Amino acid sequence: FNILVALLLLCVFLSLTSPAFLTTGNLFGVARAFSLTAIVAIGQTLVILTGGIDLSVGSVLALAGLSTGMLLQAGWPLPLAMLAGLGVGVAFGLFNGVMVTRVGLPPFIVTLGTLSIGRGLVYVLTKGYPVTIPYDYAPFIALGQGYLWIVPIPVVIMVALTVAGVVFLNATTLGRYIYAVGGNPEAARLAGIAVDRVKLFAYVTCSTLAALAGLILVARLVSAQPSAGLGFELPVIAASVIGGTSLMGGEGTVLGAVLGAAIMGVLENGMVLLGVSTYAQQAVTGTVILLAVALDIWQKRRRGSR
Repeated sequence: FNILVALLLLCVFLSLTSPAFLTTGNLFGVARAFSLTAIVAIGQTLVILTGGIDLSVGSVLALAGLSTGMLLQAGWPLPLAMLAGLGVGVAFGLFNGVMVTRVGLPPFIVTLGTLSIGRGLVYVLTKGYPVTIPYDYAPFIALGQGYLWIVPIPVVIMVALTVAGVVFLNATTLGRYIYAVGGNPEAARLAGIAVDRVKLFAYVTCSTLAALAGLILVARLVSAQPSAGLGFELPVIAASVIGGTSLMGGEGTVLGAVLGAAIMGVLENGMVLLGVSTYAQQAVTGTVILLAVALDIWQKRRRGSR
């Protein structure tokens, strides 16, 4: 609720200071811009809820989009090329999950390694050159550029995934297990919960959603860029944290993560409309992240002292 209030207050402020903010084109443009961050933040939230973190989402996004783009360029049928791209996400998620749960490596180290592996593969495959998507694949391009009535398709996908994520975490047994594992993994294990399987599911879901975002981005640009997703893990984690997800695990919501992505998107758009320099924008975004984490820690200490 606090995040929603903050978003509404930000929108009111920008609507008063910039007449262009409340136009239909600008609002849908903002929603399209932060939709990819929100989609991946949904998966990242599941991972953080279990007490982990996934730094490889940007590389997975780039490699999945590149894989689909190269296969389409080679003449593969569209469904198979898209499944192959999503398969890249599944493979990375399985690897991350197995290394964390079976080998016992820290999530930060594992996903930092796969971040580098994924990015290295992207540059090896492309040699630094973009891969253009043939315009024959109009249905695929519509995934990034199309509209459902006046709503961009990426926004429709974001809303659908948000609803699915909210229902999953609040109305399914596995969703409750994710909270239990993040809150106290040892207690969850003693209660009969398959902790490793729950964590594995979270990592696979996160990487798969990152791959989906990669496909949407390639469809939007009609090309797979080697630099796609560089540093993407930072706004994704920030969206989740700003939305109230605790980095200690066990606390957070999918809706909060999406609202966190919306706040970042609206804030960035507002600074552009107000003529704030690019360098200052980065400083403001960093300040917002620090304030969000500080507020989260303060609220936990306050509850603990009661």
